Amino acid sequence: MLPEQKSRLAESLRSAARRVIEQSGLDIDVPTIELERPKQPEHGDLASNLALQLARPLKSNPRSVAAQLKDALEREGGDAAALVESVEIAGPGFLNLRLRAEAKRAVIRRALADAAGFGRGGRGDGREVIVEFVSANPTGPLHVGHGRQGALGDALSALLEADGWRVTREFYYNDAGAQIDNLARSVQARARGIDTDDPRFPVDGYRGQYIVDIAADYLAGASVAAEQLEPVRGAGDPDDLEAIRRFAVAYLRHEQDIDLRAFGVRFDRHYLESSLYADGRVQATVDALRRSGHTYEESGALWLRTTGFGDDKDRVMRKSDGAYTYFVPDIAYHVAKWERGFARAINVQGSDHHGTVARVRAGLQALDIGIPQGYPDYVMHKMVTVMRGGEEVKISKRAGTYVTLRDLILWTGEVRDEDGSLRVDEQRGRDAVRFFLVSRKADSEFVFDVDLALARTDENPVYYIQYAHARICSVLAQWGGDAQALATSVAAGDVALAPLSSAREFALCARIAAFPQTLQAAVDELAPHAIAFYLKDLAAELHSYYNAERVLVDDEATRLARLALLLAVRQVFRNGLALLGVSAPERM
Repeated sequence: MLPEQKSRLAESLRSAARRVIEQSGLDIDVPTIELERPKQPEHGDLASNLALQLARPLKSNPRSVAAQLKDALEREGGDAAALVESVEIAGPGFLNLRLRAEAKRAVIRRALADAAGFGRGGRGDGREVIVEFVSANPTGPLHVGHGRQGALGDALSALLEADGWRVTREFYYNDAGAQIDNLARSVQARARGIDTDDPRFPVDGYRGQYIVDIAADYLAGASVAAEQLEPVRGAGDPDDLEAIRRFAVAYLRHEQDIDLRAFGVRFDRHYLESSLYADGRVQATVDALRRSGHTYEESGALWLRTTGFGDDKDRVMRKSDGAYTYFVPDIAYHVAKWERGFARAINVQGSDHHGTVARVRAGLQALDIGIPQGYPDYVMHKMVTVMRGGEEVKISKRAGTYVTLRDLILWTGEVRDEDGSLRVDEQRGRDAVRFFLVSRKADSEFVFDVDLALARTDENPVYYIQYAHARICSVLAQWGGDAQALATSVAAGDVALAPLSSAREFALCARIAAFPQTLQAAVDELAPHAIAFYLKDLAAELHSYYNAERVLVDDEATRLARLALLLAVRQVFRNGLALLGVSAPERM
């Protein structure tokens, strides 16, 4: 049922409730009207517990109240008469409502009239929100965990945009601190010909093959450029550690940019941690926290009294050696977000950063500059395990071996042609990786099965959904008519939809109608996986209908009505897949 239809029906129920209350002579408020889709189709299209809510204040039996509400609703006329075919009383006093056929079919016209805008809302009202995601250290290639962040963050951004928010996608580069020093020293060691087995190699150094590649390009005087960064040329001097640092960071940022473009993820801004120090923001934040009275000195270190803001223990801000702990620049960064006008901020991070949440929020509250409690919002995701060939792909951070985002795209994009040759379809790989990485709740651990992602079977969810879309396109191609012209005619009310009367057809209508509410719920819960779940359910309904009914029948009225239904389903597939950054191929 379309949201506006549901709203009208709720108002009719509210009016019926007022009548019942007036007849009782009691002074009672009408409770919130709840209309839910029953789990069992035989229980009707919508169910309400209004009678159970009113029974106690009316001092009456719920079924008796339900009977009064039923009678009042049937006398309402107007929207109730136009939308509701029958009302039944079930169980302890539930009202089960069956909708009129035309009310069910109305969603087809709406979906085709709104087209790419179907399901979109305006609750954001143009307000600004910043979504920070990926935010990988420029110390190595993007791995599968960064890929999950990229898929989640980009889908979440698209959902917010679809709900009327002005979204800024931001990548925060941790280009300062000990990890960057380790990177520079690792490249320097390689530039000097020092192998990882050599005791002179940094104990905490990076050992991947990519370090060798960076060192070679640095010595060769290669030039690299990254997003929002001037090109940096390798100085060739293995003793110039600062030049090595600049080159290595630029090199890896460039590599990450390539991977993100291949993944279909873009950012509006890249924010550098180093700029927080260069601009004096870190020091200014520390000074402000000291003035707030929420810090103290102990054992040569500066502490923030985070226990006063819900943390389980106080946290060190500045260590005895004078270095700041990692959450201090994070506080400064979020002050910058707030001062840039982002009253709402969302961070997508790995669950290994869970401890950051309380510390950053405590620091922001301690500053007492008007930032609300609970700022920023966090979407925490758990780790991804990769399976290939029936075995877990082993990773070793120390050895510098792990599954990169580029690996996943290449592995899942493998296609064997008729002549037996193997090639990579990067679009197919990107689709598989993006869908799989948002197909589960972010806070659940996920096993990425490469073999499943390659399978062209119903068990592969992205194939199952894309095949449903391609099936519709195939039917339209067989028909041979002008699909856009038909969609326009249906939206204008010039094509009769009355021939649509089977249970499967109404089930598809109900599924289409659920899309706008599904999108809203996904935004409210910061849960892109809800769209993936919805699309799988829609695909199941479509495949069931396709296997049970002929669309291109001889009767023209029936044929056009069924084609209209398929056009509406196709539109929803396109809208939903676009939110996840996944393509909707017309043939498979």
